[in-house]
Amino acid sequence: MAAKPSIPKGTRDFSPIEMAKRNYIFNTIREVFHLYGYQQIETPAMENLSTLMGKYGEEGDKLLFKIQNSGDFTKGVSDEELLERNTAKLATKMCEKGLRYDLTVPFARFVVMNRNEISFPFKRFQIQPVWRADRPQKGRYREFYQCDADVVGSDSLLNEVELIQLMDEVFTRFAIRVSIKMNNRKILTGIAEIIGAPEKIVDITVAIDKLDKIGLDKVNEELASKGISAEAIELLQPIILLEGTNAEKVGVLKNVLAASETGLKGVEEMEYILRKIDKLGIRCDFELDLTLARGLNYYTGAIFEVKALDVQIGSITGGGRYDNLTGVFGLPGVSGVGISFGADRIYDVLNQLELYPEDSLLTTQLMFVNFGETEEEYCLERIAELRKVGIRTEIYPEAAKMKKQMSYADNKKIPFVALVGESEMRDNKISLKNMITGEQSVLTLEELIQAVQ
Repeated sequence: MAAKPSIPKGTRDFSPIEMAKRNYIFNTIREVFHLYGYQQIETPAMENLSTLMGKYGEEGDKLLFKIQNSGDFTKGVSDEELLERNTAKLATKMCEKGLRYDLTVPFARFVVMNRNEISFPFKRFQIQPVWRADRPQKGRYREFYQCDADVVGSDSLLNEVELIQLMDEVFTRFAIRVSIKMNNRKILTGIAEIIGAPEKIVDITVAIDKLDKIGLDKVNEELASKGISAEAIELLQPIILLEGTNAEKVGVLKNVLAASETGLKGVEEMEYILRKIDKLGIRCDFELDLTLARGLNYYTGAIFEVKALDVQIGSITGGGRYDNLTGVFGLPGVSGVGISFGADRIYDVLNQLELYPEDSLLTTQLMFVNFGETEEEYCLERIAELRKVGIRTEIYPEAAKMKKQMSYADNKKIPFVALVGESEMRDNKISLKNMITGEQSVLTLEELIQAVQ
């Protein structure tokens, strides 16, 4: 007996109705990207490992899916190395490529390779899948789509302001209540300096980024395990637990970070963005959150994260400023800022809250019942006319029993069914049944078009 087929953990199949929902998400985000002047590109699913490694921090490197070299993948590996079973070392010899972990690093590689053809500032978006060797759980998958928008070649904080507007527009269109959270890596660097642990900035940011997931006590335990002193951890507490309005938080930070030039620069950037946003009538909740760190090491300025307010799930959008990313590929001095919408998590949120508009789940609008070859030929001509005016139309492919054909229409949730027999062909008419109300009427082709549209 053949083994029952399955798919890898952390991946999913999507049915036609699920794909209709996902396309509603992609199309909505794509429309807003275009609205703000972003142009679409695509990059390969796999990149050279040299492109990916070292860009996401130690934790990120562990989550890279590495692709085994084709052919004799053990070529160049000694028997001693095989017996040693050092997985990391073997991977460097057996794997030259990996599946992309995100869209930002491949984008940076794209910019460097195409810098002579690109006009700066360059505003691009990508909607493609990424892969992470993570432990699958609710809202976390090994294969998932990201919808990224980035601007490179501009230091202006107006880009950050526009990205906040863009996020606000997307989630307003989805009717999802969210909180857009913002922080600045310069502020976090300043905090590390003030508490006397500037060399521990990465350990500090990685730990406090987990505050929502593991709680304050566990964060403090992780900080201690990284060699951060008890005094420094104590100094950190009132800062990461700071409450109040955005303006009040900025006021406190100015005092706390008075001795840190880098920290004050971050506060200045934060103030500029807040001042602009206050005048633009953002509809979503917008909060300065000092616990927001974003684990990825390449962020250098403003950082963003979006949380759904009515569903328990991780962040559904994130991003920030990354001044140094293209430098590792030989193009220093190109600043960038971007955000990434987590399409799969947005999909789960929209499902839980049942927020899909009815017209977004596009299916066949009209199905012709098939009574036989003569009727079939008559129907095919009318179907061609209906499709020309944009009505999504199909005919049942064979003259099956009426019950079977009507069940097919029911299962596909087709709202109208057309029936054409001898009398309809003689009078050049079509019987139209409304599958929702049960009403049936005999119409000309023009009248049928009006009724269905």
